[in-house]
Amino acid sequence: MSTNFSYRHLYYFWVVAKEGGMARAAERLGMAVQTVSTQVRELERSLGYALLKPAGRGVALTGAGIAAMRQAEQIFQLGEQLPAVVRDAVGSPTVRLVVGISDALPKLAVRRLLQPVMQEPNLRLLCHVDEFEDLLGDLALHRLDVVLADRAAPPNPNLKVYSHALGSLALAWYAPASLHAAARRGFPQSLSKVPVLLPTTHAAVRVRLDQWFERMAIKPHVVGEFEDSALLKTFGAAGMGIFPATELVRDELTVRYSVKRVGACEGVEEHFFAIGAHKKVLHPLVQKLLPAQG
Repeated sequence: MSTNFSYRHLYYFWVVAKEGGMARAAERLGMAVQTVSTQVRELERSLGYALLKPAGRGVALTGAGIAAMRQAEQIFQLGEQLPAVVRDAVGSPTVRLVVGISDALPKLAVRRLLQPVMQEPNLRLLCHVDEFEDLLGDLALHRLDVVLADRAAPPNPNLKVYSHALGSLALAWYAPASLHAAARRGFPQSLSKVPVLLPTTHAAVRVRLDQWFERMAIKPHVVGEFEDSALLKTFGAAGMGIFPATELVRDELTVRYSVKRVGACEGVEEHFFAIGAHKKVLHPLVQKLLPAQG
């Protein structure tokens, strides 16, 4: 191997391969496309083989690139673990779990989904809330151990992740005390008269809610739409309108937000998924989050 070989060059190649193109990698790295391209070419020169080839508007791995990518995956996975290893060596050992949470996911449900790991001794839990697509990018770069979302990851040959269904839960409608009586009167047709709050199309469940309204021949009186589920509940509890939420958090919802259940949203469910990156060794706490396999 040439003495010009650099782990920095390898890292840029790794990001380009993950992102499937120079432009997307440059955006992820916050660098100019030309800079990233130059660094990758330097790696190819030092190794003596082409690692990438054109593929449509992006790039694909050559045979040599596939071999280099396998090694890069192992190297940078170990690199991600280094700070925790050093910290544990000089202090009390901790078990670190970095979770990405889709901003459309109900936050009260997230706590229930994480319950299997909450009793882990010396747990250090880091939660990052962001848009679904950005979380998948961070997961592929091993900045996250797992992503919790309301949908499975879309097929992408350049994004080596897997999706595991955690189950689904029925939805119901909830109202602040000031709107409860009016919402109950003639429910669910009352939703065309009382103010209604909905998640935006950012949430996977929004399509199912729209289909439910269509089946029930209801034209809802929508006065607000929210990307963040906690914000939706906050405005609903303040009296702005009635809103949908999973039955799982009914007790917590009625106590914390002082709202009342109006009725079921028949046939509509919220789906939950754990999404992880392909690794040779799966994080032990991520394994605990997944249902037992039959």
